[in-house]
Amino acid sequence: MLSPQEREKKKGVFAKALRSGGNADTQKYLELYGDFSQNGYSRELAESYAAAFVDDRKKPLPEDILQTARLYEKVHDYKTAEFYLEMLADKKLSGDDKFIYCINCLSVKSKQGHWRDAEDFRTENINFMQKHSEKVDMDLRADLYIALALADCAAKHYAQGFKLLMGFGYKPKGKNDLKLLDILITGIYICSQTDNEGSVYNAVSNAHGAMRLITEYEHPWLEDYYEQRIKDASEGII
Repeated sequence: MLSPQEREKKKGVFAKALRSGGNADTQKYLELYGDFSQNGYSRELAESYAAAFVDDRKKPLPEDILQTARLYEKVHDYKTAEFYLEMLADKKLSGDDKFIYCINCLSVKSKQGHWRDAEDFRTENINFMQKHSEKVDMDLRADLYIALALADCAAKHYAQGFKLLMGFGYKPKGKNDLKLLDILITGIYICSQTDNEGSVYNAVSNAHGAMRLITEYEHPWLEDYYEQRIKDASEGII
């Protein structure tokens, strides 16, 4: 979930919020972010965010629709995440918003096992995604390749997805690299789909090795959250 400062920095969001709700919106966001900071992702958080910033708005901001979809995706409710993403299907989105929309759509379709839909979506949008990936930071580029690897995995192209995930050029940042953990956890999941226990064991060991480099977590629940994600991925849950 974006911090209040990150949300305000996004182009146009703060100005639009002032026009549509002003301080009330800011206070509600701070309240929800406070809950997130203390308790992490939950269905209640997703539902509260959707009610506050999307469901009851005539023209919800694309950024808020995307964040709502992401919150539902985090609690494995991919059907509801896709419902919110479909609100943006015919909207004209800015470069970064469209990029994030494409990543989320590809990810959600793949996690549901809708490999044909994922492949069709990738084919339709791959030129934009590849070109725009050159303009974004490495973390967001990593999100794209995680989604592309999941699409390969959904289509049972496991070796291709794993090779793509590990070979796109991500450079580990050393300590406290949570994006590296996201990549390694996706790798665990792909290995789990091959029924190769040895590869799963090695992938889990790599992820735990990355966790040992983390000296400080931004939120108190994050360490347990990543431990659970590693366990889930090893059992075929992503």
